[in-house]
Amino acid sequence: MIMAQEAHWVEVEVADALNYLLALPKGYGDDPARKWPLILFLHGAGERGEDLELVKKHGIPKLAEGGDLPFIAVSPQCPCETWWSDHIPALLALLDDVAARYAVDERRVYLTGLSMGGYGSWHLGAKHPERFAAVAPICGGGSWHAGFPAKVQALKGTPVWVFHGAKDPTVPLRESQVLVDKLTECGGNVRFTVYPEAGHDSWTAAYNDPALYEWLLEQHK
Repeated sequence: MIMAQEAHWVEVEVADALNYLLALPKGYGDDPARKWPLILFLHGAGERGEDLELVKKHGIPKLAEGGDLPFIAVSPQCPCETWWSDHIPALLALLDDVAARYAVDERRVYLTGLSMGGYGSWHLGAKHPERFAAVAPICGGGSWHAGFPAKVQALKGTPVWVFHGAKDPTVPLRESQVLVDKLTECGGNVRFTVYPEAGHDSWTAAYNDPALYEWLLEQHK
């Protein structure tokens, strides 16, 4: 049972055996009529497995644990030896399940992720742009065998803010750059922040920047 006035983590299993963490913002439930924005976070390859504590290591779940983010934060865990692109139906089922259980403003559902989750954000966002008011991929890219970079044009009507470290040795900057360029060419609403001195960890700076959350909250369906 979730006490409405507090922020809690809830461990849940839905569809395709995807476990996830859910954090409620401070003030959730104070006004029964209020609907809250939701942010779906996709972690990186190092947090795959069956231990949900790993998911709290970086990004949104780490920051949302105290209820300080003004979102319902949903952070699933990708099973070992799989990728987010293997779990698109499960991720959509997860969103449906949370929307049915909690006071979600379905006009303000946001998608973000880092590294493998950055790739997942591009893939899920491009496959189902109708589900998201904005997408914020961090140090990710799009797989050519999935139809990228051309497939990114599906996000032409969705605000996208991309982040990457210029010195990233794991996922080269060009992985984001080619998708930003393709979106720009087709008239997409895209922003691109490159941290000149950052390596693979561009997510700490991105998720610690209040401007990201201000921007997300300005976007709605």
